[in-house]
Amino acid sequence: MVILFARAPVAGQVKTRLAAGVGAEAAARLYTAFVRDVAARASGRFSVELHLDEPTSAWPEIDCLRRLQPAGDLGVRMMQALAEALARGFERVAILGTDAPDLPEAHIDELLQGESDVRLGPAEDGGFWGICCRRIVDTMFDGVPWSSTRTLEATEAACRHGGLSVSLASVWADVDEPIDLQRLAASASLDLAGPTAVELRALNLLA
Repeated sequence: MVILFARAPVAGQVKTRLAAGVGAEAAARLYTAFVRDVAARASGRFSVELHLDEPTSAWPEIDCLRRLQPAGDLGVRMMQALAEALARGFERVAILGTDAPDLPEAHIDELLQGESDVRLGPAEDGGFWGICCRRIVDTMFDGVPWSSTRTLEATEAACRHGGLSVSLASVWADVDEPIDLQRLAASASLDLAGPTAVELRALNLLA
């Protein structure tokens, strides 16, 4: 099972660092496209849910169960999502971020493979683009500094301290800063017919 964590695409409230380069409205449109592309890569191959930070009418074309994330930091929100899905009988539950619209399907497959209790998908900035769990403990996110260059390292340490086995999938890059759009436009994994490519062309960043 794959859970997509997403934020309502409200201009000025989402992808604020990206907005510094392209403007708030364009950043919100890009993020809306990011979620569509990530959902397209996971849908049809896995059971997918969309977990949102607040109610939104965005993404009506994504046909899946929607849930609201609870209050609390990212660790609290992920813990509840993982616990509820595992309690429903799923053997493996993955949570994907929605900041990497060019994340290869092979990376998602790799994340959901392996026999470790926890498998992390490292991001180039020191965080992680995804997590897949077969087993969890209440302390697996304790002390993790979110949005930090130490997020992955601290999560792995907290999981191991809680008695969980941990493995790593392949590294990928999130799109957070204006400079990241240049890498994204040149990515061999970007769907050139997908929503993100359409937005990049509108910004004259993709031929």
